[in-house]
Amino acid sequence: MRYRNALLFVVLSVVWGSAFVAIKAGLADIPPVLFAAIRYDVAGALVLGYAVLTVERWRPRTRHEWAAVAVGSVFLIAGYHALLFVGEQGTTSAAAAVVVSLSPVLTTGFARLLLPEERLTGVGIAGLLLGLVGVAVLVRPDPANLFGRDVVSVGLVFGAALSFAFGSVLLRWLDAGLPIETLEAWSMVGGAILMHVLSVALLGESPAAIDWTPRAIVALGYLSLIASAVGFLVYFDLLDRLGPVEINLVSYLAPVVAAVVGFAFLGEVIDAATGVGFLFIFAGFVLLKRRALARELDRWREAAPL
Repeated sequence: MRYRNALLFVVLSVVWGSAFVAIKAGLADIPPVLFAAIRYDVAGALVLGYAVLTVERWRPRTRHEWAAVAVGSVFLIAGYHALLFVGEQGTTSAAAAVVVSLSPVLTTGFARLLLPEERLTGVGIAGLLLGLVGVAVLVRPDPANLFGRDVVSVGLVFGAALSFAFGSVLLRWLDAGLPIETLEAWSMVGGAILMHVLSVALLGESPAAIDWTPRAIVALGYLSLIASAVGFLVYFDLLDRLGPVEINLVSYLAPVVAAVVGFAFLGEVIDAATGVGFLFIFAGFVLLKRRALARELDRWREAAPL
């Protein structure tokens, strides 16, 4: 069982890490928000079908449950992916993955700031600040060019991480009790609809602007079928078996995968600032989750053969 979980963990890290490269590749041929919307048209239909077949409560019924779906649609799907896809136009796959790896740090920070039962200690504040320093190292803002393409792009990806973290905390606060498959499926469907509206009404993107090259088709297919549908099913399974602390570590293997795959397929070169920023963000995560990580290490030691 342990080897099965470890294998699935690596698979999920590779799938989600390489997704950043697929996004970057597809952006050359598909307008960004429309790209994200079509991705979740497909993924939402697949995950909803899976929920219908496997979960008894495949449809939300109460206003409380629909409120949870609304939060998931707005923050976890539409807000996160619209900002990520637009932001990744001006930065590398690895840099985007590093900024997104701040999500567990931000989630813990939001939870301890907004939920009364979870207070942020001095060490926790230090961890949150370390994560923000990591983003600053990545951006390296120049006072003379605060609105340069690189700064704005990383800022948009940071906004995506904020959206995901804030939405996660709101969902925890709502505590609707929906099966995670049902929540994800309806959030994907709702998020896709919101992104289509945003794509047309605010950005003026048109399906006619899509260049259906083999690269675009492969990127869209990979993101919809592998990274979203298959990736989330593996995530559901591991979340149930490993818990939220270990599964959060996927965020820290994904940038390594994104760097390797981005170099191999897109020729992206990773600079020192990306690596240093990643180390700061990971250090912040360790400080915030130090007690939970210590418990996980003890559990692994007890389970390890003598």
